[in-house]
Amino acid sequence: MSTSSENDLSICANCGKGEESGINLKACTACKLVKYCNRECQIAHRPRHKKECKKRATELHDEQLFKQPPPKEDDCPICMERLPFLGSGKVYMACCGNMICRGCVHAVQSRATKKEDDVCPFCRTPPPSSDEEMVKRYEVRSELNDAEAIFNLGSFYSLGSDGLQQNYAKALELWHRAGELGSAGAYFSIGNSYKFGRGVIVDKKKAKHYWELAAIGGDTTARHNLAVIEVEGVIGNNDRALKHFMIAAKDGYAKSLQNIEYFYKNGYATKDDYTEALRSYQAYLDDIKSDQRDEAAAYSDEYKYY
Repeated sequence: MSTSSENDLSICANCGKGEESGINLKACTACKLVKYCNRECQIAHRPRHKKECKKRATELHDEQLFKQPPPKEDDCPICMERLPFLGSGKVYMACCGNMICRGCVHAVQSRATKKEDDVCPFCRTPPPSSDEEMVKRYEVRSELNDAEAIFNLGSFYSLGSDGLQQNYAKALELWHRAGELGSAGAYFSIGNSYKFGRGVIVDKKKAKHYWELAAIGGDTTARHNLAVIEVEGVIGNNDRALKHFMIAAKDGYAKSLQNIEYFYKNGYATKDDYTEALRSYQAYLDDIKSDQRDEAAAYSDEYKYY
């Protein structure tokens, strides 16, 4: 057990030298509870600090993991309504780098009398005339560090679609770059790669790690998957699973709401839990719903957005 002096951030936890001696102390990167004057002191102190460090690092990780992601500032730039999380309810426009809801895209397409009229609702650029031109647009956006463009380009390589040959290594390279630039979807895809062994050896721990990064970034599918992992573990942890389901339901994930209903009916969640989930999920639907989006969804089942 660490003493109070060892947890004094003004001195080295191992040798006791303080910052007043001109030493630049550095905090333990895992727990932030102690500081050291050098690497040698950190290594020497490790046997005494290891247990406390691991406990606090786990607490810090869970605090970050189970925090409701802040609302994304990604409203549709045309109608200014909140974008749905489902990919079928929105379209990334590589011409200008905007994510536009299906309602606004459908509004333009439904008025188009010829191909030249079917333009980007935001920048009025005509659609690409070939796969090669479309990929070029994504490459231009990627050079501008557009995380969404980089993520999508990686997906093209992963699937071997849009004129590109399948290349898992290239896909992972692009997804890692997109994740570092803030794409939660990229981290989710990396997690899938480790889950199913696409271009890498199957590694469930790494899959979970990247899904956690995705969930922290606001990816609701990754969040739901983490809940399922908790339920299906050797020692099922329904409390942790419920926390994940509640966060995902608030962000519009219908499957998580269904699981909360199952938990409630089987005694793993309270009535208050289920009521809160229903209310938050309905609030999400109210935020994303619009007549224009309903019209697009009615036009094609592919445009479902909730």
